[in-house]
Amino acid sequence: MAKITKEAALKYHAEGRPGKIEVVPTKPYRTQTDLSLAYSPGVAEPCLEIQKNPDDAYKYTDKGNLVAVISNGTAVLGLGDIGAVSGKPVMEGKGLLFKIYGGIDVFDIEVNEKDPDKFIQAVKAIAPTFGGINLEDIKAPECFEIERRLKEELDIPVMHDDQHGTAIISSAGLINALEVAGKKIEEVKIVVNGAGAAAISCTKLYVALGAKVENIVMLDSKGVITDDRPNLTPEKKFFATSRRDVHTLEEAIKGSDVFLGLSKGNILTQDMVRSMAEKPIVFALANPVPEITYEEAMASRPDVLMSTGRSDYPNQINNVIGFPYIFRGALDVAATAINEEMKLAAVYAIANLAKQRVPDVVNKVYNVNNLTFGPSYFIPKPVDPRLITEVSSAVAKAAIESGVARKKIEDWDAYRQHLKELMGYESKLSAQLFNIAKQNPQRVVFAEGIHPNMLKAAVEAKNEGICFPILLGNTEKITKIATELELNLDGIEIINLRADREADRREKFAKILAEKRQRNGMTFQEANDKMFDRNYFGMMMVETGEADAFITGVYTRYRDTIQVAKDVIGIKEGFTHFGTMHILNSEKGTFFLADTLINRHPDVDTLVDTAKLAAHTVKFFNHEPVIAMLSYSNFGADEVGTPATVHQAVEIVHSQMPELDIDGEMQVNFAIDDELRDKTFPFNRLKGKVVNTLIFPNLGSANTSYKMLAAMNKNVELIGPIQMGLNKPIHFIDFESSVNDIVNIVAVAVIDAITDKQKKK
Repeated sequence: MAKITKEAALKYHAEGRPGKIEVVPTKPYRTQTDLSLAYSPGVAEPCLEIQKNPDDAYKYTDKGNLVAVISNGTAVLGLGDIGAVSGKPVMEGKGLLFKIYGGIDVFDIEVNEKDPDKFIQAVKAIAPTFGGINLEDIKAPECFEIERRLKEELDIPVMHDDQHGTAIISSAGLINALEVAGKKIEEVKIVVNGAGAAAISCTKLYVALGAKVENIVMLDSKGVITDDRPNLTPEKKFFATSRRDVHTLEEAIKGSDVFLGLSKGNILTQDMVRSMAEKPIVFALANPVPEITYEEAMASRPDVLMSTGRSDYPNQINNVIGFPYIFRGALDVAATAINEEMKLAAVYAIANLAKQRVPDVVNKVYNVNNLTFGPSYFIPKPVDPRLITEVSSAVAKAAIESGVARKKIEDWDAYRQHLKELMGYESKLSAQLFNIAKQNPQRVVFAEGIHPNMLKAAVEAKNEGICFPILLGNTEKITKIATELELNLDGIEIINLRADREADRREKFAKILAEKRQRNGMTFQEANDKMFDRNYFGMMMVETGEADAFITGVYTRYRDTIQVAKDVIGIKEGFTHFGTMHILNSEKGTFFLADTLINRHPDVDTLVDTAKLAAHTVKFFNHEPVIAMLSYSNFGADEVGTPATVHQAVEIVHSQMPELDIDGEMQVNFAIDDELRDKTFPFNRLKGKVVNTLIFPNLGSANTSYKMLAAMNKNVELIGPIQMGLNKPIHFIDFESSVNDIVNIVAVAVIDAITDKQKKK
């Protein structure tokens, strides 16, 4: 993982608009009529309706999608009692996670009150504002009483995530780990090190799943909690053991099957792990330093099943796997509570998800990386796009069946589709790409090593663990620029392709290229001269297997690079053209746009190839293509110019690929609005389908469209250009590409390379 410095963290929070969240209007407000509807006099009408029926607040306000993240700052993640306002950055961060993973709006509320009664009174007073309350970072034992009373006295969902979030995720992990180990929960011996809010809640949920209290030994800072110890809290007393033969962790853990650590780092030794039963399960969840490191645990014995709270090791127990989706499901049925049935539904939904085939933007990538149910994967990844549909649906269904739902969901397929549309494509596509690329990083050549953005992107890609960068350029210049930019080049290879020491490699590449292109008039000398060009040299590295992927474009004119790619890499068999695609992830959904970079004035054959390549690429990203061929007119209304060209291209694709969902020519509004399209043109071959792929009639319209959409909407996520149609992973970027743009393309290139290798096996 990249090291997070104090300076970087403070800059992140302070730069631009301070903080991490904002309030955004959801209704029109441009005209006087809009404002009159939003406020006076129009606002009086929904107020009167809510007065007659308070539940109408869910209909006319954001109550049904609004959660309060409330804390008094007495137990802020790893920092302790730092005070209410000091904990505000954490609460804002929780709000950000609610929004990006669950589409839930949040007000963070810091209450400067440690007295439980007064704190409860304050929360109850503001509760009518919200559809749910997430209690956060409140110390034990007060948190138990606060949550219990608020759940009893309020008619909206209340959950202390520090308790139940960890409990739900670790319970899902425990169910699956026991299955992998071939053990039954009612028979295993469990040792819990820690007796705070999270530890107590985890252990209670394990009991609800079938664990026997008599098989559990819990320890706090004083040692094993025994039933003869005086002054135990009710929570500790419930788990106090009658055993008198164990006093320390070392004694308690001998012969045990499960270790749950929610305490402090480095207190579990390798000898202790070795003393456990066969196929022991170790959940070392102290963060950032676990009770025993992943490396030490795995080295102690090969059969250990290990989880931590860290993202850089397998089987991460991370609360973000649970709370956004639990609240999402509860809010969607206007639940009056989050009860035990809903928590257990979440547990089983998460556990079952890990047993399903792992999705990916590339169908086979996870298989390549062995992300299948087993010792190294028994908990879903936090960025798994299926969590919102699986967990939220399970929680909503449990709320309805247990009688705490105000609203009923009749069409569950429609609800699941709504959840997908709510979050766009798999939450954030770039996060998905990164997660996949990290599983099997590849060697990626960066053509312009001296360009600051390219250099920054290479360093960031390495720090993110998605590739092994190779920079082309003058070593001295690259080092100087890196020093000025304070970039660490450790572990990054630099190749000065023009240096004398590279003469043998240039000659080797030249011989291969000359032999490949000799029938096209290329001599060895000409090929050798070309090896001083970074694009020829870098692409030859990929062609010969010395690298896996190549990134270029910040300096080079496209038409020059296009010719190099054709000379060195070549176009895929069955095609005479190649192109590029941008992926646009928006609130309306995910759209694939082509060709956005390569073909300026495509003829009929070029458009046919572009459509076929787009269909293949959309499937590469695990979508079924529904393609609209765009123009300024609809279905033969104009018989000259680009409409006629597109019309002919559509006819050819229909004849060659009759199974493909594609039609046109059509205007973009008819392509996007399926109801309008189907009503106006009922004969269209996309009837009843939602278009996700747009083929533009020329480069000008495609390039202008995606750039305008990105410029006008800051919430649009744009990834591209993504190469379609070359034989190997050669990817291009725009000269104005940001560092993030380049890193995203690197992730795509890595996945492209992984898939390319898989096909050749």
